[in-house]
Amino acid sequence: MTTAVVSEDEILLERAPLSWWVYLIFGAAWLIFGWIVLSTRHNTTTVWAVTIYTGILFFIVGLGEIVGAFVAEGWRWVHAILGILSVIAGVIAFAWPGQTFLTLAVLLSWFLLIHGTIGFVYALMSRHDMELWWMRLLLAILEVMIGFWAVSYPGRSIVLLIVWVGATALAKGIGNIIEAFELRAYRKRVAA
Repeated sequence: MTTAVVSEDEILLERAPLSWWVYLIFGAAWLIFGWIVLSTRHNTTTVWAVTIYTGILFFIVGLGEIVGAFVAEGWRWVHAILGILSVIAGVIAFAWPGQTFLTLAVLLSWFLLIHGTIGFVYALMSRHDMELWWMRLLLAILEVMIGFWAVSYPGRSIVLLIVWVGATALAKGIGNIIEAFELRAYRKRVAA
């Protein structure tokens, strides 16, 4: 009679909600979106253009966090709260496009501050489980720094708000790509 020993790594690998390449595709999509936002030259001087960019960003982040709440093993409530807040912020961005960009800058800056703080705590908590935890930590610190800077100077120009939207999309894309390669490396270790 033989007994099969199942390691903790194999159990964690089996529970991984998505394949590594899905995270890679989402990361690439975020990078493309960020590049489009940052490279757009037409119609960037209107509040409406900023509202569209910001609203799309909040909806995408909200959808990702809500999906994360259903597939994550831990911290589901954090994903759910961030998802709901992001969707609400997206609705607000589209409902009152005539508001000044100051309102959008304040919403985005507080979002960066809160999201970066949660990412910082998550990176520290997962430092024993992930090889590239320090990259996630650096991205969270960058988000918090941008958030603090944005909160302290909310009256910047519309172009600066577009830079914040683009930078947030780029940071999210880099984070997803890091996650993809972490999962891929993890699966290779388990297979070996």
